[in-house]
Amino acid sequence: RQALEEMRALYERNQADVSEAKSGRTDLIFLIRFRHCCLLRNQRCLLAYLYDRLLRIRALRWEYGSVLPNTIQFHMSAEEVEWFNQYKKSLATYMRSVGGEEGLDLTQDIKPPKSLYIEVRCLKDHGEFEIDDGTTILLKKNSQHFLPRWKCEQLIRQGVLEHILS
Repeated sequence: RQALEEMRALYERNQADVSEAKSGRTDLIFLIRFRHCCLLRNQRCLLAYLYDRLLRIRALRWEYGSVLPNTIQFHMSAEEVEWFNQYKKSLATYMRSVGGEEGLDLTQDIKPPKSLYIEVRCLKDHGEFEIDDGTTILLKKNSQHFLPRWKCEQLIRQGVLEHILS
């Protein structure tokens, strides 16, 4: 906001000096050029900042899944939340188009798995959880289960399950 205010002030001063320079004051041309360079520099800095924020918001989709925690969403502007939702939809559309009928969930394995099944502990009551073979498991607080990694990785990222390392 400070950079935008500074840019607005520089622009207004430049506009005033340009009208004076048109009337014959050529000594203001260098000052106008200097202010213009300052404006361009601030613009580049602001664009770099916004691009960095955009990359961080994109990384949040891969880290937390399609639903952001309220603590993170609280610090985002309405435009950033809208961009996140559009990115989420675009990614979902792409994942459905790849990998046959069910699609391919690219967010499953952030790191390559060492084993297909892992032991997990439930950190909070979550309710019933269904695996591919039709088995339903009741995820209650402090219960331990041996589950397919790809089915529970999203719940691990959400803080419902904890991977138990032997």
